[in-house]
Amino acid sequence: MKRLIERGLMFGNLIAVDSPALIERYNRALEHLTGQRTGLADFHIDISGYSPEVGDELGDHLYLNQGGCNRQFILLTTEQKGAPLLGMKFSTSRGILRQFIEENEAELFALTARDAVGGELVNSVFSVESPEKLFDIRKVTIEADTTGGTVRQAEKLGQLVDRFKTKDDAWFDDVLIAQMIGMAKETGDVTRNPVRLKQMTFAQENFWTAHFGGLYLFRGMDHPALIASGEKDALGKLPIKYVFDMDDRNQIAKFFEFNDLVEPIVKARGIDAAAILRQKMDFIVVDAAGDAGIDLSDATRADIRALARSHAGHLPSEYHALRELVEWAEEGGKWPRISSDHPAYFYTLRAADVKDAELVNMLLSELAPKDIRQLFICHKELFYRLYQGWSETKKSYVADFLAREYMMDKAGAREALFGHEAPMDDHPAPREDVIERVGPWGAIRRR
Repeated sequence: MKRLIERGLMFGNLIAVDSPALIERYNRALEHLTGQRTGLADFHIDISGYSPEVGDELGDHLYLNQGGCNRQFILLTTEQKGAPLLGMKFSTSRGILRQFIEENEAELFALTARDAVGGELVNSVFSVESPEKLFDIRKVTIEADTTGGTVRQAEKLGQLVDRFKTKDDAWFDDVLIAQMIGMAKETGDVTRNPVRLKQMTFAQENFWTAHFGGLYLFRGMDHPALIASGEKDALGKLPIKYVFDMDDRNQIAKFFEFNDLVEPIVKARGIDAAAILRQKMDFIVVDAAGDAGIDLSDATRADIRALARSHAGHLPSEYHALRELVEWAEEGGKWPRISSDHPAYFYTLRAADVKDAELVNMLLSELAPKDIRQLFICHKELFYRLYQGWSETKKSYVADFLAREYMMDKAGAREALFGHEAPMDDHPAPREDVIERVGPWGAIRRR
């Protein structure tokens, strides 16, 4: 994994904690939450305050996430909102933390100027010892305060101030006045600078979890389903009608279709579909070359395509199906009928413009894992796991490609691959006419 770290593809954008003041604040919060302290002179933290170096020191990389269910967090700075979330157990956790920081940025900036803010993402359940317990998770509530209880004390002071304003003869209540003065020394003037964090609760309808080998739960859909990365039979009886695993390709395709969750890449507006498909073809060639032990050092796109020409007979069916699709899009070739049981099928799709597009793209990246760019962007946990089993030549090529082609403009790459333009008109062609004209994937415009 060293080459990934060196290229900023792993542990990138972490926040350095390297001053005695910050380390002491971190230790106060860490002791408050876990009863432990770190003796490190410097380390790095993610959006939740988790540090891989501290995890190594403590021999426990779940020190802020015991049981992987109710993640605790330590905020030293609002800059953590741009950091990744390492060791993710639920796909919604980073988004929740980022929104919490952004919604309370001014308050958190003031609080972290003097102390660390610690808290917890409190699920509806306290453990997930069985897959069935995941269905009891309905919401996540954020609880947070400084180590010294500033927010709690400010709330009490606010209540005392309200009493003072409304109580008759309050000016003569020496005890009440003394209480307010004592608390104000700790919290500041809450009437001018209110130290209140918004009470935030997030519904949890659709999410991915790392538990039980990886599960995608889509229950906020017209046609709900759970999709497992491992064997579905090992999950036992669950309170949902449809349970699939990665071998149920036809059923997953129908699930996508019935819920309008995906669109063909060649149908998407505002993107260069042929270029995206050609890049996927290159990745498939790289995968085949890596398995064959071919040296890919310093390979360019021209080199990859020369390999494809010279080894065309040994390339997998995914490559040839995508090539036919590109020929159709660019040159008006024969329409390739790629059914859902074809290995190339999920390479031809991306998430539609829906609320859960990130979760859908995450699932698609697992169904089409040879597309290493989409895998890295949408499902880093799976990318890192698969990376460890790749040949050295493939590891080198992938790390170099991502550093060169993706890290230079991450936002632009994401927009080019997954962004959505507004439709040009509000009255698209009837579905039946479109299918009759261009095939089963809908209204596809040739370039």
